[in-house]
Amino acid sequence: MRCGGLRLASEELGIAYGSRQDTTNAELLEIARLSEEYGYSTFFTGESWGRDALTLLTFVACNTSSLKLGTGILPIYSRTPALIAQSIASLDSISGGRAVLGLGTSGKTVIENWHGVPFKKPIETTEEYVSIIRRALSGERLDYVTKDFALQGFRLNINPVQKEIPIYLASLGPRNLALTGKVADGWIPIWVHYGYLGMLKDEVEAGAASVGRTRDSVKVCPQILCYVVDRSQERERARDLIRRHIAYYVGGMGTYYYNLFCRYGYQSESDNVRKAWVRNDREKASRLISDEMVDGIAVTGDPNECKFQIERFRSCGADAPVVAFPHGMDQRSVVSTIRALGSI
Repeated sequence: MRCGGLRLASEELGIAYGSRQDTTNAELLEIARLSEEYGYSTFFTGESWGRDALTLLTFVACNTSSLKLGTGILPIYSRTPALIAQSIASLDSISGGRAVLGLGTSGKTVIENWHGVPFKKPIETTEEYVSIIRRALSGERLDYVTKDFALQGFRLNINPVQKEIPIYLASLGPRNLALTGKVADGWIPIWVHYGYLGMLKDEVEAGAASVGRTRDSVKVCPQILCYVVDRSQERERARDLIRRHIAYYVGGMGTYYYNLFCRYGYQSESDNVRKAWVRNDREKASRLISDEMVDGIAVTGDPNECKFQIERFRSCGADAPVVAFPHGMDQRSVVSTIRALGSI
């Protein structure tokens, strides 16, 4: 663990609200406006099989005035780099210069089974996407031909408000972390254990240094599951929802997150979770998520406990922690969590 002293002061926080299907448009807008009211810097949303990120962020852009709007994340294989450049430039124009482009690879199961395209060369493909998108956003006429891409005469016919729209990458593997340091403006990982954040950040900084960038070139914005409770009886419900969320990723999302949790030292727990998941015993899989796993990955407890835990992530290297919410968390609890953490 490489962490400094706790810095109990007001610093930047973001919000990640995802593409939850149990939320109405009115509830989503309430969350976005509340995030702006309480001083959160950026509203991130991703996409899976429901609302797409860019339509949702355009909706939020039209109903807020200062909140930055980030894709967190947009799976690169779901769109061409030219279309991503058009879309994020359009969002930047509509929002008055508030767009942040978060990109990631997603996973083999999602990309091949849901989008029907090959999940191949994720590191190399990410690097090319970032290069093409940056050049397109600069207004350059693109004649870009490689083994995997062939753009001839493409020029973006829209001017974004920002001179350079920030590009963030979601990465956790060593090669992808190094790439993040080399080409990205921000790093927006999920499932980061606070005790390992410094080590992972070192890999990003080493990548930056390898191409002559300063070690602080990349803004560190880990998404952290948060659930602030205001009554003692809510504590176990909060922890149970977090356990379920972790179990879904360890047991049901291929080997990527399983390997990550093994890297954190949770090999035995992760093996047992996967076995239970394969047997379709979701309840047992959730129960097998240990308290230590919950406490290392997530933030939960009363307001003071949660504020302390957020600052622990900061002390380990987070520049702007991003408050996320476990699956199944009700609107009232989301609202109270935003208010509690926004008053840090």
